[in-house]
Amino acid sequence: MTTPLLSGLAKRLVADQVLEETTAEEAIKAAKREGLTFAQHAVESKLLSSKELAKIATQAFGCPLFDLGSYDFDLIPKSIVDEKLISKHFTLPLFKRGNRLFVAVADPANLSALTEINFNTGLNTDAVLVEADKLAKAIESYLSGSDDISSRLGDIDDEALDGLDVDDTETEQNSDSEPGGDEAPVVRFVNKVLLDAIRTGASDIHFEPYEKSFRVRFRTDGILHEIAKPPIQLATRLSARLKVMSKMDISERRVPQDGRIKMKLSKTKAIDFRVNSLPTLWGEKIVLRILDPSSAKLGIDALGYEDAQKKLYMDALAQPQGMILVTGPTGSGKTVSLYTGLNILNTPELNISTAEDPVEINLEGINQVNVSTKVGLNFAEALRSFLRQDPDIVMVGEIRDLETAEIAIKAAQTGHLVLSTLHTNSAPETLTRLMNMGVPTFNIATSVSVIIAQRLARRLCGECKKPITLPDEVLKAEGFSTVTIPEEEWTIFQPVGCEHCSKGYKGRVGVYEVVRITDSISRIIMEGGNSIQIADQALKEGFNNLRISALRKVVMGVISLEEANRVTQD
Repeated sequence: MTTPLLSGLAKRLVADQVLEETTAEEAIKAAKREGLTFAQHAVESKLLSSKELAKIATQAFGCPLFDLGSYDFDLIPKSIVDEKLISKHFTLPLFKRGNRLFVAVADPANLSALTEINFNTGLNTDAVLVEADKLAKAIESYLSGSDDISSRLGDIDDEALDGLDVDDTETEQNSDSEPGGDEAPVVRFVNKVLLDAIRTGASDIHFEPYEKSFRVRFRTDGILHEIAKPPIQLATRLSARLKVMSKMDISERRVPQDGRIKMKLSKTKAIDFRVNSLPTLWGEKIVLRILDPSSAKLGIDALGYEDAQKKLYMDALAQPQGMILVTGPTGSGKTVSLYTGLNILNTPELNISTAEDPVEINLEGINQVNVSTKVGLNFAEALRSFLRQDPDIVMVGEIRDLETAEIAIKAAQTGHLVLSTLHTNSAPETLTRLMNMGVPTFNIATSVSVIIAQRLARRLCGECKKPITLPDEVLKAEGFSTVTIPEEEWTIFQPVGCEHCSKGYKGRVGVYEVVRITDSISRIIMEGGNSIQIADQALKEGFNNLRISALRKVVMGVISLEEANRVTQD
């Protein structure tokens, strides 16, 4: 019976009775002391010959044996694998076919070598079994005749990588690990991930350490996808790199921190990343939110409002006073809706101020303030200051408490247009939330103009979506009878998936409930009515709720029924 120390090729040699268990254990320890692989030590110490080792490895792992003696070494792909990795792991790159790199190894069970080469090259790595003595000579010849080889992570646009607005000298002062060649793969990997996230349209990047693994995920079209699994040994160096870039304290790993990164893509184009670190059981999880200023300039027509809903929003923006509230869960697009409205209002004739936590997108011509509870600058205090600076339009990032709500409502009642958000599920619930905060019903009824509740749904790919016919009982159960579009105009599609999209979806579109506070709704509010009564009255007056708006987008072929069910509730 083998001990836990034995694994891979050593374990197989003991199982086949080629080596005694104690001999194999001593060989593993000696190889570690000498900085060699087990296969190198076994051959050099003459425990068995290269041919014997290769024969057993072939039988154990099903790898065909490749003859290095007949290989043309001029075919070796140069400058792909760092020479330090070649020496460290006793490997040699042989061929590159597209995105695959074939690497000569004497021990196919040495998965750490393949994983680290995969990480450093960005290529899928396949093992090619060769005899250890021939591999040793080939490596010696290659390294002695090679030029200076720099670490790199695949074919990346160096100009784009150099565009990062980061002072790398901070790494030398603050990092636990010494800077130098060993850090180059980490730097390039992080930069490549940031660029890939921008290219794929991701909204968030998650760097997540676990006990035995480390993964990187992108949130694309609202769904998380795993895109890389770097070696767990690099978790600390990756988190340190990200914290240096975002100007965090890398010596502090016990408390959450916030930071920011700016990536310059060109002289006129830059992307900001909002960064947060969180201490977890196995290390620091770091999440980057991608903040693209161009998203605020898409225009209202690109957001997915129906004509009647767009008119309600535009009419409210045109009013000299009142309050516009946008509500929905985190990641539902509230910020983009608010910034789109501010962009429409942003003219030299108007004084616009915003209080945000934090400021996500910089807009020229608008006075933006980061609230900070550490120094006593909360939303309420920022609002008080705004009102002393002759504002026309005020945006409050979120109404969280009674004090902020009362000041915002006072501003809306005294000649200012106020925009803000709340975290509620629907427009009617927003009104009852303000009541529950303690805001007098009279103030709510006379100050709130329009409430927008919203979700983001994945848009069907126009290249591959497939029309389907649903049974009448399904249509009835799903609530399609509420859709005020003639049935002969319905076209319902389902996702398929193609090279142009991700599983049948491409991009996102907003699903909205836009409710104007009419005289009838005001009366219900002042009488202390609940959200159900307000919702019923809103439907009677023709304001579609989120479910109806989603089903309308289904029959118009914009989203799938599955997606409508995912983002809305009956």
